[in-house]
Amino acid sequence: MFRGATQLSMDAKGRLAVPAKHRDALTAGGAGEVVLTAHPHRCLILYPKEAWTPIEAKLTSLSSFNPQISAIQRMIVGQADVLALDSAGRLLVSSVLRKFAKLDKEVMLVGQGSHFELWDVAAWDQQLEKLMDTEHLVVPQELEGFSL
Repeated sequence: MFRGATQLSMDAKGRLAVPAKHRDALTAGGAGEVVLTAHPHRCLILYPKEAWTPIEAKLTSLSSFNPQISAIQRMIVGQADVLALDSAGRLLVSSVLRKFAKLDKEVMLVGQGSHFELWDVAAWDQQLEKLMDTEHLVVPQELEGFSL
């Protein structure tokens, strides 16, 4: 279970050190590999390879004749990179994925239970600001009656 938000620095080559407390869980069951890909919200998603496999299978089983499905398949499956952490526990984020998510030096690694999201710090701050704008907050029907 991946929880918490951590601000990290990415080096000039696009390498990102995964926090030590998450390394084993991320690479378990996947021969030390993880999957990093694009998300429609303009962030990246990082999955243990074992958890990614059924998601990819479901996406690729959908009809590519539907233009909307095909576009999502291109974005998510088409840009998926299978990666291994190096000996220092770092991931190399491709230039294509860095460009897509507009990642610069400072990034946020945000736990989402089964996976992580990877955001540019400024984009993450914007997401939080939108959420905190209670004047425009719309609660989805699925959350009605939910409380913490």
